[in-house]
Amino acid sequence: MRTSEERLRYLDSLREAARAGGGAARLAKQHASGKLSARERVELLGDSGSFEEVDPFVVHRCRDFGMGQPEDLIPGDGVVAGSVRVDGRPVFVFAQDFTVFGGSLSETNAAKICKVMDLAMRIGAPVVGLNDSGGARIQEGVASLAGYADIFLLNTLASGVVPQISAIMGPCAGGAVYSPAITDFIMMVRGTSYMFVTGPDVIKTVTHEEVTKEALGGADTHASTSGVAHVVADSDADCLLRIRDLLGFLPSNNREDPPRRSPKDPVDREDPALDRFIPENPNQPYDMKTLLASVVDDGDFFEIHADYAKNLVVGFARLGGRPVGIVANQPDFLAGCLDIDSSLKGARFVRFCDAFNIPIVTFVDVPGFLPGTKQEFGGIIKHGAKLLYAFAEATVPKVTLITRKAYGGAYDVMSSKHIRADFNFAYPSAEIAVMGPEGAVNILYGRELAAAVDPVEARKEKVSEYQLLFANPYVAARKGYIDDVIHPRTTRRRLIRSLEFLGNKRDTVPPKKHGCIPL
Repeated sequence: MRTSEERLRYLDSLREAARAGGGAARLAKQHASGKLSARERVELLGDSGSFEEVDPFVVHRCRDFGMGQPEDLIPGDGVVAGSVRVDGRPVFVFAQDFTVFGGSLSETNAAKICKVMDLAMRIGAPVVGLNDSGGARIQEGVASLAGYADIFLLNTLASGVVPQISAIMGPCAGGAVYSPAITDFIMMVRGTSYMFVTGPDVIKTVTHEEVTKEALGGADTHASTSGVAHVVADSDADCLLRIRDLLGFLPSNNREDPPRRSPKDPVDREDPALDRFIPENPNQPYDMKTLLASVVDDGDFFEIHADYAKNLVVGFARLGGRPVGIVANQPDFLAGCLDIDSSLKGARFVRFCDAFNIPIVTFVDVPGFLPGTKQEFGGIIKHGAKLLYAFAEATVPKVTLITRKAYGGAYDVMSSKHIRADFNFAYPSAEIAVMGPEGAVNILYGRELAAAVDPVEARKEKVSEYQLLFANPYVAARKGYIDDVIHPRTTRRRLIRSLEFLGNKRDTVPPKKHGCIPL
């Protein structure tokens, strides 16, 4: 019969074994590769001393292939799980431990992850997954595959209920990639993380293509080419701090409003430079991010998908201390045209904001959808419809500002009054029309211009006439499609006041199980 002291010593020894993970040698190797340990990551994510661990004594149940020896029964079984506090708010977290069987997923390992996800949904708190795993534990066969499916199901059920953030901090391959893919945001670490369904060796065998892990599934590839990664960090520590920043914009669950802060930036601040910011030449580009920085609180803009589909800018900011989702055309890239990638990028972001009660502020300067056979063959019709569907379905407060061009169907899509935007403003420089003056004049007066004595001068007159009659904000304002034409310097104040008026907005959609977005 053990004494009380012996029982406590035994407890301490088990806890020490759990903290040790795969041992000092493997931990040193982890550090040498530029990566933190699973436990270090969890502790850095949370407020100091806030980590509360669950299931530290769980061990695997596999007894095959020699995996039954005492030295194989490592407490925790390759995943550190529990809860932390981020800025005082509860967050559930799991971190795969690469020093224990390469972080491979086992039956019990998956059960730990599912436990924290289930707790998160019941309590109403975000889930952060820190992924660093070699994949399914081969020795456990179908049991490890079942564990993945259990996680996928909970990811799906938690979607739209609590925010889910995945950080890829090492390898993530095969079926393991689908859990992060279902979550709301994916962070990757440059140089140490990668994601792919089939690795370079399989690709070489099947298709005879040669590609490195980094080129195939590295952080920069997924940030700029595939769009899988939403944010890229330079190190583990940088990644975890960015997750903390992101959580600061998000509510804990779908029944709460985003956390507000007391703004240090005056809500009535005006920026006279904005009165001259939009170029006189409608074909001259400008950087929409500069405008955003001058309007939002303290110029702080947390961009999502910064390197993907750069013709559309999305991200989080605060206006008067209130978190908002920003969607903005970028005239500095592809003239701000909408295309397949930007439509998908925008639609996903808008639907996330709507699911978690985050108001959407849209800045419009869009000459239309990108023309070309590549876009048409790629399905721009169905993909553009996704963005339209997302804006139309959203019931959160929606405020729209047209800074310059708003042509054709793209005007309708970009949170226009016609698809239930609440407040729609325009700058005096706004051009709201079916198409640009040059194209319209060619169609309307082509024969007349060809027969003119001085075609060049005649074209100038017709373009001026079209601009006066159509390519301005006042025609739309007279019809009530634009609520007001504002001085650019007052942008910040007008947006903040509009959001304050919409604070108690309640909107609904017709009763249904769910809509059928054109996937």
